[in-house]
Amino acid sequence: MSISKITELLGSHADTLLNHTSKTISKDRLHLPNPNYYLDSFGMSNRNSQVLRSLGQIFNTGRLANTGYVSILPVDQGIEHSAGASFAPNPDYFDPENIIKLAIDGGCNAVASTFGVLASNSRKYAHRIPFIVKLNHNEFLSYPNRYNQIMFGSVDEAWNLGAVAVGATIYFGSPESDRQIVEVAQAFERAHELGMATVLWCYLRNNAYKKDGVDYHASADLTGQANHLGVTIQADIIKQKLPENNGGYTAVNFGKTHPKVYSELSSDNPIDLCRYQLANCYMGKVGLINSGGESKGATDLGDAVRTAVINKRAGGCGLISGRKAFQKPRNEGVELLNTIQDVYLSKEVTIA
Repeated sequence: MSISKITELLGSHADTLLNHTSKTISKDRLHLPNPNYYLDSFGMSNRNSQVLRSLGQIFNTGRLANTGYVSILPVDQGIEHSAGASFAPNPDYFDPENIIKLAIDGGCNAVASTFGVLASNSRKYAHRIPFIVKLNHNEFLSYPNRYNQIMFGSVDEAWNLGAVAVGATIYFGSPESDRQIVEVAQAFERAHELGMATVLWCYLRNNAYKKDGVDYHASADLTGQANHLGVTIQADIIKQKLPENNGGYTAVNFGKTHPKVYSELSSDNPIDLCRYQLANCYMGKVGLINSGGESKGATDLGDAVRTAVINKRAGGCGLISGRKAFQKPRNEGVELLNTIQDVYLSKEVTIA
């Protein structure tokens, strides 16, 4: 995809994003994606050879193979948002095989989904595309709804079905976060023992993060700290929502922060806000992938390109986009995934 097409899809955001030069955290301080990215990051770490091989399978598959970037299709919404809410827009995806086919046809590095989806198709597809099994979920059938991540299976079962990695969510800031941190840390330790890579959804959940009409669940300072906790329990890849604002610590008035977080280490530009998230991933040594968010219909292609440009120019290593792809006809889903990948393949979209 040409830079002119990327510019067209960005619309009014084009100048702000494509011509921005970061004056916060210098790109020279970052560990940036490259063909040997996972080896540069973990080659001298405690990750064993089997983990490195698993990371290699992810980073060396699909249209972004050997670039240091990843495009992952995540479909756990059948539990997190109910199957009806997730798959009614395109009932083909009630059939889990179509989820895996979309990831393959879309040129993705991996598919991340539930035990049920991946186990039911493991012998047919586990050798064709890397599987990432999502270990825990927030089920929404209980009433009133609860916001709690619970384990749906074991790391050993993920290994048995042929997965190269496991994923998990922690709701940092929630009353249940202490238990979730311990559970996920133990699961990641076991995954590394078995040679699997680890991906952590570092999400925030606390009603106190909404203050004076502003929602700080996606603030750069709070999500950045969530990322730092995630890499501490040895996640190999961090999944985070794109930052929407900053100043969660100061607005809610809790914890500890520093004035430089808001004056020197970030700015109002979305790329700089994302770069602060990346800084908390050991300056990019642990890869940061941002989520694609919900499908909005007509603006999905432009929204996906905007998120990819922000992540790439900040120094991140890719995008994990689900609903924007699978809630459409197959050909449109493939087009969206390929468009995201084209941003990472574009030599004109550079690190800010």
